[in-house]
Amino acid sequence: MAGQSRKWMIVVATIWIQAFTGTNFDFSAYSSALKAAMGISQVELNYLATASDMGKLFGWSSGLALLYLPLPAVLLISALAGLGTYTLQWLVVTSRISLPYLAVFLLCLLAGCSICWFNTVCFVLCIRNFPLNRSLALSLSISFNGVSAALYSLFASSLSSSASSSLSSSSIYLLLNATLPLFVSLFSLIPILRQPPDDLIHLPVDNASHDTHRFLLLHILAFFTGLYLLFLNSVSANSFISAIILAGAIVLLVLPLGVPGVVYARDWAHRNIYSSFTLELPDAPLIIQNDVSNDIDELTKPLVSERINRNGELNEVKNRNGMLKPKGVWTWLYKKVVETNRLEMLGEEHCARRLVTRIDFWLYYVAYFCGATVGLVYSNNLGQITESLNLDSDLTMILVVYSACSFFGRLLSAIPDFLRGRVNFARTGWLAIALVPMPVALFILTRAGTEQALLVGTALIGLSSGFIFAAAVSVTSELFGARSIGVDHNMLITNIPFGSLLYGQIAAIVYDINGTKYGVRNVVSMQHEYMVVCMGRKCYALTFFIWGCITLLGLFSSFLLFLRTRQAYAEAERKRRASQEILDIFQD
Repeated sequence: MAGQSRKWMIVVATIWIQAFTGTNFDFSAYSSALKAAMGISQVELNYLATASDMGKLFGWSSGLALLYLPLPAVLLISALAGLGTYTLQWLVVTSRISLPYLAVFLLCLLAGCSICWFNTVCFVLCIRNFPLNRSLALSLSISFNGVSAALYSLFASSLSSSASSSLSSSSIYLLLNATLPLFVSLFSLIPILRQPPDDLIHLPVDNASHDTHRFLLLHILAFFTGLYLLFLNSVSANSFISAIILAGAIVLLVLPLGVPGVVYARDWAHRNIYSSFTLELPDAPLIIQNDVSNDIDELTKPLVSERINRNGELNEVKNRNGMLKPKGVWTWLYKKVVETNRLEMLGEEHCARRLVTRIDFWLYYVAYFCGATVGLVYSNNLGQITESLNLDSDLTMILVVYSACSFFGRLLSAIPDFLRGRVNFARTGWLAIALVPMPVALFILTRAGTEQALLVGTALIGLSSGFIFAAAVSVTSELFGARSIGVDHNMLITNIPFGSLLYGQIAAIVYDINGTKYGVRNVVSMQHEYMVVCMGRKCYALTFFIWGCITLLGLFSSFLLFLRTRQAYAEAERKRRASQEILDIFQD
């Protein structure tokens, strides 16, 4: 039916929005120019990067706006906010206007808030249109946010020669940040305004398997899109080649439009061709099937399990899954840390007041704060990191490596859904595994300052943080409820501005101290102040070591979260299998 093809158009629309609204990922591309234009220190520049992340403190406002405004209006407000903030920053970088530091700080904050609004719009669209496969829809949509830096790099390279000589590469990035999200938002309004009504979205559970196959096809296509951007972006030596590669990337972004067409053609053939060869069945089985499908729909609400009796069924499931308790003093510690007030079911709705009382939420918060947020701050500092290693000419390539690997990490977050039924492992366990590469990469960067080490470390950090960024939305909806995702997830990501401030301040202080000790390439006098440029591996070596230790804390916290939630995931999987067996019986 047409409604089913229209919901796939929604997926394509969220892909486009996410692909062109990750404007925070190219901050490194113009941060040095902004620093020079304003004549500020590295610490002050870090505050501007933090301001962009601080916009997430007000991400909850997007959920509030959706209560009173239609979703298309929220999307347009986001685009217009980005247009205004980045245009004013462009005027500052090109010295057309002069703004005080506080004004630029507020512009960066508003720009970060607009990104949160874009994300919330996409989350709501995916969850509403794919209630049974929301994890796959979310991972696919969010993954394309990771290619924003690569796409913007191609746009900037393509426009570099055709633009006037007064437009530097940095100013082009700011103009793109201002205009591209608006154009894409206007284009995406067409499928959003035509999204199917609720009665055409909620289908029998057996149709979810067909959607899974389509999502697999889209993830494969997304994987090749990432490979394309990763390998061909590095050979974009001039604007002409960049334009050709960009055209190919646009074609790959348009290809998902074929899925709605295939769905519509299949439904049309089923109605007009196959139905003429179908025998009429008695009414009774249909009544039974409808009753059973309703029961199954209740049983298979995604990853929602019934309450587990603490003294009886909980121990049964533990024995069945081989989860043995330690003895002696470790028993007391295990009970205090792992079993106290842990989640007994998945999908139970949590209001904000209840959320902040849960130990699981704070373990999750620390894991994100000491994991993905470190990766985000690392990407914000890539401009100065490459400059300190005298690799300025490789900045674009390194940004593309981070962007592409972040994209692949986001795609890999769908593995738990595709392996469900074959590998039964809690999504929080996958989250802990995804954190492992982060400290490894940072400790590598601590010991080596070569281009190869930087590329390897950047790739590992991109993969790790990308996986966490995408998986976090699904984990939040599973642990604390899907209906309250707009508030709950925005409460989770309030850690980003705090982490950005703390980790960025560490990096900035170490950078400025080392800049006066280990050689300054040039000291530029601007507005009666001095801009310190630090050169050498030691500019960031201590920072990488501190960040690595912090990510070890995040890894430990994520492991505790896994121990506390694996029982609820195991019970949810048992309920899913039981409902699937019932469905198979009635299909036979």
